[in-house]
Amino acid sequence: MNTHEKNYVTFNYSDIVYSYYFSKECMCSEMVREHFLVYIYSGEYILKEGDSKKKTIVKPGESVFLRRDVKVKMYKQPKNGEPFMGIFMTFKRNFLRNLFQTIDRKNISFDTEKHKNSVIKLPQTPDITGLSQSLTPYFDTSVKPSDEIMNLKLMEGVYSLLNIDNKFFPTLFDFAEPWKIDIIDFLNENYMYELSLDEIASFTGRSLSTFKRDFKKVSDLSPEKWLINKRLEVAHEKLQQNVKSITDVYTEVGFKNFSHFSSAFKKRYGVAPSNLVG
Repeated sequence: MNTHEKNYVTFNYSDIVYSYYFSKECMCSEMVREHFLVYIYSGEYILKEGDSKKKTIVKPGESVFLRRDVKVKMYKQPKNGEPFMGIFMTFKRNFLRNLFQTIDRKNISFDTEKHKNSVIKLPQTPDITGLSQSLTPYFDTSVKPSDEIMNLKLMEGVYSLLNIDNKFFPTLFDFAEPWKIDIIDFLNENYMYELSLDEIASFTGRSLSTFKRDFKKVSDLSPEKWLINKRLEVAHEKLQQNVKSITDVYTEVGFKNFSHFSSAFKKRYGVAPSNLVG
């Protein structure tokens, strides 16, 4: 269990996260890196997609699907005297890729259109209700489930979505060319290296033109801008930990000179890197 402050507690069991907010609202704006299925037990969950005014409110007993690689502002807040309590099921790429190999696809059309919305509020089906009720006992941190049980719950979550809408199949299993290495996975593991776009394309099993086309499917940024943002995010996290020098940090994440790093960092976060070092 990780306790960040008096009013906030969260704990993670094999990609299923339990979250409490006792008396304060929490707001975060971030890229959703993986697909999520979220179920709200109490309190209120408010989501705003990108820079639009579209707002989704999720109340107790309701659930929502968040599509990966989209920008969402999230508000978790107590409501009517009750704390915010929610479960966040993370469907990572490797998990979905492995599950895809076991699914019977005889009656599935691969021409079905994917969901385009970033946030999809789900109907209250018996599948989702049953799944959420089966996870309730683990809000008690003295009852720790096994990884195998949590993996089965993640599988149940996927099948619950597939039973709701056939658009979830191409949304969850976007592996039209499964022999290719996932671009985001590769970049998350290799962002710190000085690789050309040709090299990245080659390492992920693509021609340069195919890489550029596929990259547009997973990010609104150019590959170069994505890499800079990734390096800055990791550098920001490392500097906040305050255990390494600025020089060590910027070289570890892939910047070649301090001037470039410092100007990019200040543009992104509004402060110089030295402001984060005690």
